[in-house]
Amino acid sequence: MAQRRSYGSYNDGCAAAHALDLVGERWTMIVVRELLLGPKRFTEIQRDVLGIGPAVLTQRLHDLEHHGVLRRRRLPGPGRADVYELTPWGHELEAVNTALSRWAVASPGLPLEADMSPDTVVLAMRAHARPVVGLAGERTVLLHLTDSRHDDDGDPVTYLATVSSRGATVERAPEPPSSAHAEVAACTRDWKACVIGGVPPEQLPSIRVTGDPAAVATLLSATTLSPDAART
Repeated sequence: MAQRRSYGSYNDGCAAAHALDLVGERWTMIVVRELLLGPKRFTEIQRDVLGIGPAVLTQRLHDLEHHGVLRRRRLPGPGRADVYELTPWGHELEAVNTALSRWAVASPGLPLEADMSPDTVVLAMRAHARPVVGLAGERTVLLHLTDSRHDDDGDPVTYLATVSSRGATVERAPEPPSSAHAEVAACTRDWKACVIGGVPPEQLPSIRVTGDPAAVATLLSATTLSPDAART
């Protein structure tokens, strides 16, 4: 397969053009997106990025490692599996992912019926997160999201969301705290309907909320963006 010429080889010295040389190949930013919230094994990335073949994924990981966007690290203990994680420079691409998300939500062709991986739903929340004016103290919510794109009952991914008058954050929580104001268990399809479509959780019986429902409402008020509202 012939290697694609870089924009620089055409005497284009634009930094944005060079950025596209680094991450502009098909699937590259999608792979980066799936690593923004933490390291993953090869099989985990392939599971989360539907449609990518192992050969293409191997090449994209190799290219990103070569350019210093990610690194491969061997886990200690039995099995000694490798994980891929973004470098500090690679993590700066979340700002690019956020800008693309905020721009594309106004597209009339946005595939609202399509599903997302758990990390992608959370990244959408992070992209549109904002403070809750007048909120006293913090509200914490544990999210347990199951990938509804797969037929098997995979383990949910757990995230900790914190909302205050200063802002909202959502982080992956492999070791969640012992308590939170509320917990939500949902599949990605239904939670996306809440986050992107503005559907109240109580209208989706598959979403289970324990604890304080007001804390969940506060989280959604800080992270929900309706595409229809964005187009007006």
